[in-house]
Amino acid sequence: MRGVLAPLALAQFICSFAGSNMNVMINDISEDLDTSVQGVQLAITIFLLVMAALMIPGGKLTDRYGRKRCFLAGLAVYGVGALLSAAAPGLGVLILGNSILEGVGTALLIPPVYILTTLLFTDVTSRARAFGAVMALGGVGAAAGPLIGGLITSAISWRAAFVFQALVIVLIIILSRRIEDPLPPDPTSPFDTTGAILSAVGLILVVMGILAADNNVWLMIGLIVLGALVLWWFFRSVRAKERSGEQPLLSTSLFRNRTSNLGLVTQNIQWLLLMGTSFVVATYLQVVRGYDAVQTGVIFTAATLGLLASSLAAERLARRWAQRTLIVTGFIVAIAGVGVLLALASGSPSAWAFTPGLLLIGLGLGLCLTPSVNVVQSSFPDERQGEISGLSRSVSNLGSSFGTAVAGTILVAGLTTHAYGAAMITLAVLGLVGLATALFLPRGPVPSTTPAPPQGPT
Repeated sequence: MRGVLAPLALAQFICSFAGSNMNVMINDISEDLDTSVQGVQLAITIFLLVMAALMIPGGKLTDRYGRKRCFLAGLAVYGVGALLSAAAPGLGVLILGNSILEGVGTALLIPPVYILTTLLFTDVTSRARAFGAVMALGGVGAAAGPLIGGLITSAISWRAAFVFQALVIVLIIILSRRIEDPLPPDPTSPFDTTGAILSAVGLILVVMGILAADNNVWLMIGLIVLGALVLWWFFRSVRAKERSGEQPLLSTSLFRNRTSNLGLVTQNIQWLLLMGTSFVVATYLQVVRGYDAVQTGVIFTAATLGLLASSLAAERLARRWAQRTLIVTGFIVAIAGVGVLLALASGSPSAWAFTPGLLLIGLGLGLCLTPSVNVVQSSFPDERQGEISGLSRSVSNLGSSFGTAVAGTILVAGLTTHAYGAAMITLAVLGLVGLATALFLPRGPVPSTTPAPPQGPT
């Protein structure tokens, strides 16, 4: 099974890496392509929008075309996008390669990662080990992306970072030959095109609103409200299809599982904490302390190591402790890490002062990321993994975007040392919300009790 797990974990790594490494290449790319910093930031924004828009439809397509086929298709599209980005003569081609093709590829390949992991590893401890490896590499990709990207950019060029992504994709495709899809594809499975469009537009508007938070609060509110209205329209369409016996893109019965709903909230807040902390600390080190991208990445390695250590211990921890206990403990450790970070870093000019707090944040988040995913995926039977996986990944991506937006809004409101502290305190308060949510999770094993909705005529 280790041979099967390797390509799945590497796929999560490269997608998380793509979402974070661009931040340290903005200046180099803008100078090389003769564009503005805002233009490169636009490319990053579009990448996030495409992922958010297509993650739920991407999960649903696995039912019709099969999980392995969608996984390989996503890898191929992503690889072409990475090579196109590496050779980009201008911003337009970079947006096509990185923002569009890599975004579409990510939306196609990430849901199968979580579906296949759930289907191939059936008991709690083996599934915890598998998700631990996937989440560990995902967390490393997100946390170490700036360091790896900075090293590649400094040593060679920013284009080499995209070549690196393409080479990893080739390796994943080679390793994927060992994967066998446990469930046969169902070509007759209906696909709700109207629902896909409405959910995509709604999520795009919500993410645009989140990302606009550090520029214009009123625009943020307007976009989020408009997105919420479109998503309300989407859910009305879903209900209408269910009443008429048709199969919608996303069944409302997914939201009737209390355990899964709680797990989705904890997932969202965990990624909010991870990406929000990464953004605040990286910005502080570069703007206030004057460190370059590589130095910043080295300091943040403490969080990466902590996250890696606790994620890889997921199987052993799952044997001894309930999922709820691990999630609650993880939030407590991460919140304590924020407190230690604020106490030590504010009173010392040494870079080492960041290490204890970042290590605790990484340990805490690594401790709870795996069981949160396990709780959500394990709440549903095999035939519903396509639906819940797409929803789960969308919720996590929204958490990542929201974490950066919350931190960015506070920093833009007043770029002072106090603003950085206020941003971290806000993240810690949101962590307390996650902790409170985790306390309502069941203490015992998570049962798969939610049946598939009745199938209408196709």
